[in-house]
Amino acid sequence: MNSQMRITLQRWNRKPFVAYGLLGITGFMYILQEMLGGSTNQWTLIRLGAKVNELIVMGDWYRLFTPMFLHIGITHLLFNGLILYFLGIQLEMVFGHWRFFLLYIFSALAGNAASFAFNPAVSAGASTALFGLFGSTLVLGKLFPGNPQIGAMAKNFSLLIVLNLVFGMFSTGIDMAGHVGGLVGGYLLAYALSAPRAWEKNRKRQIMFVLIYVAVILIFLAIGYTRYASIIQLFN
Repeated sequence: MNSQMRITLQRWNRKPFVAYGLLGITGFMYILQEMLGGSTNQWTLIRLGAKVNELIVMGDWYRLFTPMFLHIGITHLLFNGLILYFLGIQLEMVFGHWRFFLLYIFSALAGNAASFAFNPAVSAGASTALFGLFGSTLVLGKLFPGNPQIGAMAKNFSLLIVLNLVFGMFSTGIDMAGHVGGLVGGYLLAYALSAPRAWEKNRKRQIMFVLIYVAVILIFLAIGYTRYASIIQLFN
């Protein structure tokens, strides 16, 4: 590999291409929603993978992941897109590309699993993943205790988390279970994945948080499956 190619790869590696990619997929899915009947059309949402508890019980387990790429209305899309853009770019630079990708995807899984357990409504949106990103910021001050900039960012987002949760409690149509599940998932995942050069000697603690995360997901899934499998049986 010549020096010019190496420099080009280094420049590319410094760009938040995972955050950009997630934004691109989300934008593409919104256009597809509009083409197939509209982003506020419930049947379009269900067709493209919104969270529907009864369908998950019947085997559509992919619906624990796909809702993160769907949005209900342009305001919903723009609000979540702006958060992903500004917060995602910062966190991708801190955690690294693939750790950030795993944090985003599996935070959404935690949020959708919690929604499956406790929210009967059809739901969609990146909020489950975004609350996971919020949850990860609570951990950054502990992962980087000597970095005042990261510590300040963690404090700022702590206030934003509280405001969002309070707003959600007094708003209709907000999937609070999904938000709290994503928040918890992101918090656990930040420790489980850790960040480059952070706690490199403490693998046992990382494994412990992986196991806690898995246990939380299994509990949510067991609750949801028990509730909705029994409902389906009543109509069969």
